[in-house]
Amino acid sequence: MTAVLLVGHADRPEAGTLAAAAVDWLAAHGHRAVAGAEDHQNLGLAASVSVATDLSDVGLVLSIGGDGTMLRAAKIVGERGIPIMGVNVGLLGYLTEVEPPSLLEALDSFFAGRHELERRLILDVSVTRRSGGSVTRYRALNEASFEKLTAGHTVRLRVSIDGTVFTTFQADGLIVATPTGSTAYSLSARGPVVSPTMRAVVVTPLSPHMLFDRTLVLGPDEPVVAEVTGTRSVGLAVDGEFVGELEPGDRVECLESPDPVVFVRLYPDRFHQVLKSKFGLTDR
Repeated sequence: MTAVLLVGHADRPEAGTLAAAAVDWLAAHGHRAVAGAEDHQNLGLAASVSVATDLSDVGLVLSIGGDGTMLRAAKIVGERGIPIMGVNVGLLGYLTEVEPPSLLEALDSFFAGRHELERRLILDVSVTRRSGGSVTRYRALNEASFEKLTAGHTVRLRVSIDGTVFTTFQADGLIVATPTGSTAYSLSARGPVVSPTMRAVVVTPLSPHMLFDRTLVLGPDEPVVAEVTGTRSVGLAVDGEFVGELEPGDRVECLESPDPVVFVRLYPDRFHQVLKSKFGLTDR
C-alpha cells in the first residue's frame, strides 16, 4: 500500500471532483489517499481520507491545480524527494503535464512503473542578517527575487560569484532563478529560456540603471551572494511569496541544494511543446 498526498487549488471546484475520483481509484487498487488539514477542507474530501500528520509513508504527491499548486507541493515535500505528479486545472502551465481526462490513466501508469522521474534543481536561499547574524533558510524551485520597496527609487545590490565580487547592481531589483524558474519571473524580465533539466543558475537584473544589463547563466557550483548596500531596504520573495525586508548589510546566498525536487514524467519532451504552444510558434 502506498499513501498518496493530495494537494489542490482552493479556488478550482474541479480540483475537488478530481481529488474524489483519485481517492476512489486509489482505494480500489490497494492504496490510500491522505491530505493536509487545509487541503482536506478545500478539496471537500470524505472523512475516510486521513489528515496527514507526517509524510514518512507518502510515496507520491498528487498536485491538482496549476504551477502555483506545484510550487506549494514542492514546498510541502521539502528535502524528502517524494515524486510529484501535476494535474492541470489552471491555465496553461509549464510544470503540470497531466490533463484532467487522463488522471486515472496517469495513476495507473505511475503504479505500473510506466514513468520517469525528473530531478529539478532547487536553490538553497540563506539570509544572513547584519544585526545579530541570524540565518533564515528557504528553498526556491523558481527563484529568489530582490525588489525595490519604493516607487521611483532604485536599490543597490553587491553581487559576488563563487566568493569574488562581480559588481554592484543599481536597479529595480535582481532575480536569481533556477532553470525551472527561467520561464517564470525571469522570462518577463527578458531572461533566457533554459531547459529545465539543466543544472544552472540564472541571474537577471531588473531595469538596471547601468551599462551592464545582461543576464548571467552560471554553473550550479558557483554560489551567488547578494548584499544590500546603499541606504534603501530591499524586499525578498521566494517563489513569489514575500518573505521579508532586507536592510543594508544583510546578505543572501543562493546555491544549488543537494536535494532536488522530483517530478513524475509520463510524456516525453512536454516542456518544449508547452513553450511552443505558449508563444504560438508554428512549424515553418
